[in-house]
Amino acid sequence: MDLKLKGKLALVTGSSAGIGKGVAKQLLQEGAIVFVNGRKQAALDKTVAELSALGECYGVCGDLSEPSGVKHVVDTVDNKGELDILVGNMGTYKGTAFKDINDEEWHWMMNVNLYSQVRMCRHYLPKMLDRNSGRIVLVASECGIKPLTDMVHYSVSKTAVIGLARSLAEITKGTNVAVNSVLPGLTWTESTAEYQTDRARREGKSLDQAIKEYFVTYEPAQLLQRITTVEEVASTITYYCSEVSAATNGAAIRAEGGIIRSI
Repeated sequence: MDLKLKGKLALVTGSSAGIGKGVAKQLLQEGAIVFVNGRKQAALDKTVAELSALGECYGVCGDLSEPSGVKHVVDTVDNKGELDILVGNMGTYKGTAFKDINDEEWHWMMNVNLYSQVRMCRHYLPKMLDRNSGRIVLVASECGIKPLTDMVHYSVSKTAVIGLARSLAEITKGTNVAVNSVLPGLTWTESTAEYQTDRARREGKSLDQAIKEYFVTYEPAQLLQRITTVEEVASTITYYCSEVSAATNGAAIRAEGGIIRSI
């Protein structure tokens, strides 16, 4: 299938590693011009060097939890041209018991996971509406629907991202602009690999055995009974970056392996 992304200008936030990097890679393979973004210049430079072999790729360093970081990123991208695709992937997580989450940690979580998305959409959505063309995909999480008790603030922030995407989609009514959210589950990113490998070592088990038992104990409802790959999640996101997906707008798209047990 031709996703008709050749020559489209895309920005993927939080894309120096993990799902964001996977999305940037697939957009480049589809012929898009891609800006990758991260908060650490060294990691960003390494990613750009790797992905540039696939197409026209640029890096823009900036912390989107800070207005100054947002300004630098959008100014850099706007100097290249009009943005066709925004993938809001920047985010963070932390396991903390609810009683121990103070106001400062709540603010930090919401600022990184939600307000960074608000800032980027506030800049780019009006421009897309003026041109009557564009795609925004906000990366949320299955935790936004099935909250985790040891990560309440993370779960709430992702519920808010799902709500933000739907609210912005309402603004696009009758236009050729679409805003959707994608809800990944546990995905085999660099941080996941590090955590699961360390857990297996501590438990004296092989990695395969530890992961199998993890799903039996913690995620028995997940239908795949395995960790999804970056490529699987990225391909879902990439599809919704395309006008080929024009029939979908305002949706919360699940890419979590069937963890959420509902119709």
